[in-house]
Amino acid sequence: MSPDPAHLREDAERMNSYKESANSPVYIVDGARTPFLKVTGAPGPFTPVDLAVQCGRPLLLRQPFAPSQVDKVILGCVNVLPEEMNPARIAALRLGMGDGMPAHTVQINCGSGMLAIDGGCAAIRDGADLVLAGGSEALSHAPLYFSQQATHWFAALNNARSLSARLKVLAAVKPGYFKPVLGLLRGLTDPLVELSMGQTAEVLAHDFAISRQAADAYAAESHRRLANAQQHDWLAGEVVPAFTDNGDCFDRDNGVRPDSSAEKLAGLKPVFEKPWGKVTAGNSSQITDGASWVLLASERAVERHGLQPLARIVDCQWSALDPSIMGLGPVLSIDELLHRGGYSFADIDLWEINEAFAAQVLACLAAFESDDFCRQALGRPRALGSIPDDRLNIDGGAISLGHPVGASGSRIVLHLANSLQRLGLKRGVASQCVGGGQGGAMLLEAV
Repeated sequence: MSPDPAHLREDAERMNSYKESANSPVYIVDGARTPFLKVTGAPGPFTPVDLAVQCGRPLLLRQPFAPSQVDKVILGCVNVLPEEMNPARIAALRLGMGDGMPAHTVQINCGSGMLAIDGGCAAIRDGADLVLAGGSEALSHAPLYFSQQATHWFAALNNARSLSARLKVLAAVKPGYFKPVLGLLRGLTDPLVELSMGQTAEVLAHDFAISRQAADAYAAESHRRLANAQQHDWLAGEVVPAFTDNGDCFDRDNGVRPDSSAEKLAGLKPVFEKPWGKVTAGNSSQITDGASWVLLASERAVERHGLQPLARIVDCQWSALDPSIMGLGPVLSIDELLHRGGYSFADIDLWEINEAFAAQVLACLAAFESDDFCRQALGRPRALGSIPDDRLNIDGGAISLGHPVGASGSRIVLHLANSLQRLGLKRGVASQCVGGGQGGAMLLEAV
């Protein structure tokens, strides 16, 4: 098949304006996400690609350009299914974006969706005009593995050549070899410090004196805010329904508990550090399936297609620290992001910090307000400042709606852009901690 002459002309135009693009603005012009669906102990109705297609199709259909006019697709996904290797490419093809659509998948644990958006910004500054970027995760489809001992036993059985050798291997079998290990649990444990993500939150709760009562109160408020946002249809322009093959419709995040309270949550037992730990199932992010896309555009594309931007992506910062305190990643990335741009906390109108754990978010807030921490850990002369309660995660977060790992970074960016528009505010920061000891932060300005 011969190349499309019109597409070749567009490529030439982009090459001619490369230098101009390097410093040009990148806009979020639209976005959508599926409802986040709580895992119920069995594989959910959608795979990662299914979810990406469910929210990508209506998003692309409402644009004034053809899906094939997008220059690149980037998708964050952590638990990639064997039958969906490079889910970005499969999703792009199922979305009708054409055989010639470049698409790749990125993975940085909890920040994968934001990393995809950051990669889309780089592509536009390198000359692209339109990029579809986001994240998708179906944690209910997380694979089951055999243990290493079982793997060695199966290998020995496979390599046994004689009947006597095979009988000898069979005689050494242990019933535990056939008990599968949930891949998700392995993925949530750091291999170097040998702490689960929940245990790292316990470390922060201890270091910053976060009480169980404070963590439970924060979690209950997250549920109240999401329930309030659903009641007022504030998420209507963001969440698109997802339909199964047999016609079931999911039209809202289904993990919210409007009747949640600190008193009810106080009855739950600690999960990671019994009996005195602060982290419970009730004040942790929910395990969910979900996907989120944003559509990024250059200034040329905005003018050419008559697009209406939601926000401009000003900057993005990735930082790293000791994996045992990975939950403080947002503190480092936000500090560096604001310092580089010459901003203070007073310049930021809205904040989204992904709610991996209530204790983890509260520890970040305490770190921001600590003169000692900011001097010793960040090298700043004093505390960075305080985030007003009514400007942080204003419509709830991962505790109430869930944390599909590859999608969460994209969701908080999309929701921040929509919230700035809804409230008529100017500037916001979205950030998340990243398993393995990292953090990411993105600065948006409303258009």
